[in-house]
Amino acid sequence: MKSKLVLWGSNAQDEKCLIAVSLRAADNKVDIWTFPESVATEDFYQQMMKEWRDGEGLELPDPKTHLERDLSITESILPDDLKVERGDVVLRAQTEWQFVVLSSKLHQAYENQLGDLKERVSKLEDFDQPTWDNLKEFWDKVQEQVRERNLFRDHADRLRAHTNELFGHMKTLRSKLDEEFEKLSKEAHDKFFTALAEVERKMENGARVPVIFDELKRLQSMFRESKTLTREHRNKVWEKLDGTFKAVKEKRFGSKPGGGDGGGSMLQGTQRRYDGLMSAIDKMEQSIRRDRHDLDFQLHKINTTDGQLEAQLRQAKLKMIEERVHSKEEKLNEMNATKIDLEKRLVSLKEKEARRAAQDAAKEKIAGEMRAAAEAREDVAEKLDKAAEEISTAKSKKQSSKGEAPKEEEAPKKKESILGAVSTMMGESFEDVIDTVKAVASVIGDKIEDAIEEFKEEMEGANRKRQPKPLQQKHQKHRLSRKLKLKRQKFRLPIPK
Repeated sequence: MKSKLVLWGSNAQDEKCLIAVSLRAADNKVDIWTFPESVATEDFYQQMMKEWRDGEGLELPDPKTHLERDLSITESILPDDLKVERGDVVLRAQTEWQFVVLSSKLHQAYENQLGDLKERVSKLEDFDQPTWDNLKEFWDKVQEQVRERNLFRDHADRLRAHTNELFGHMKTLRSKLDEEFEKLSKEAHDKFFTALAEVERKMENGARVPVIFDELKRLQSMFRESKTLTREHRNKVWEKLDGTFKAVKEKRFGSKPGGGDGGGSMLQGTQRRYDGLMSAIDKMEQSIRRDRHDLDFQLHKINTTDGQLEAQLRQAKLKMIEERVHSKEEKLNEMNATKIDLEKRLVSLKEKEARRAAQDAAKEKIAGEMRAAAEAREDVAEKLDKAAEEISTAKSKKQSSKGEAPKEEEAPKKKESILGAVSTMMGESFEDVIDTVKAVASVIGDKIEDAIEEFKEEMEGANRKRQPKPLQQKHQKHRLSRKLKLKRQKFRLPIPK
């Protein structure tokens, strides 16, 4: 887009003349020269077109006249007494030059911002992240204007060259900082791994699980608060810490996550969400601090600036930053409200997990006691069966020594007496097992015959009260016989064939 015009026209006396027009974009002015026909030959016209309009410049000869006019959208750039052959060229140039002036002002505004950044960067001794962010933000805005073609190529090239110099200086400072940070990160990484290895050693040596959990929680808190870990080291430490947590939980609760009902996974998911939210809150607070730092800087520059346009630009930028800070603060308030809700939820989930762990421990204790009681009952039952068998054998031998046949009627005995003795025996401690067996033997040995006689008398009394018919009597005898047989089996007495 050219900023100079050369065209033929006539003056107020209707004399032919050569008119040269030049734009001064910085001042929003137009310079107009007219040359009389005595000077404006065809050769001079060609020279003006090649050297003055399109070239590096030409010293304008005399005689000539000079006018200066403001560039306006509504008024022509030429005075009324000058007439030109190509009025459309003048009108098109007037429209284009309005854009040139605005673009130049935009370029100058960016040059002013770049000057502020140069001043800040020149004072840095170490890398400063907010300054880097501001520089990157500035270049993003320039790039957007270039894409929209609001800046001319030469303006954009100058801004790019100066911005690259600042980026280069900042990268040099950051490389030094990265080396120091890498060293600190490696030291922190090694400390975490050493501490986790010690925890694993304690776990292998049989240390109490709650103690190990407390140690892991302390390391987890240190990990979250650590600001000296690179992304690579942070990922490695987190994988190691998470793996150790899972190993301890598996040892405490078994292989199923969360102690059996999935509650632990819900707690872990909520904890991860809370950790992510805390990281986002930290980043948002840092962003607000950067914007407020920029606000202070712009206020300082407004108070010390001399140009009205620059002051207006900075005032507009100040308003823009204030709106951005307001928007971020609203978002931060929402995040803090979510943080409070998550903290309440974490407390509730941790309490549930603690209750679940206590319930699991109680269930395990009860199950152990039940297994021990079952084993004790089996042991007592074996001893009782053996004692009953020995009593039965001794009774048979006693009857054989007297020359008597074994009494088939000895089986039924008072069931309540034996069961009472057995129940008493089951309720006693294992130290009294022998005495209890002896008591049962005494009951069986001394009173089994009386029990059988009482049973027979009861049956005979029932028969006398109710005289059944022959068929009913036969069925009743069959039932009595079967009942007696079952009682003999109960007391392990021989059943007659």
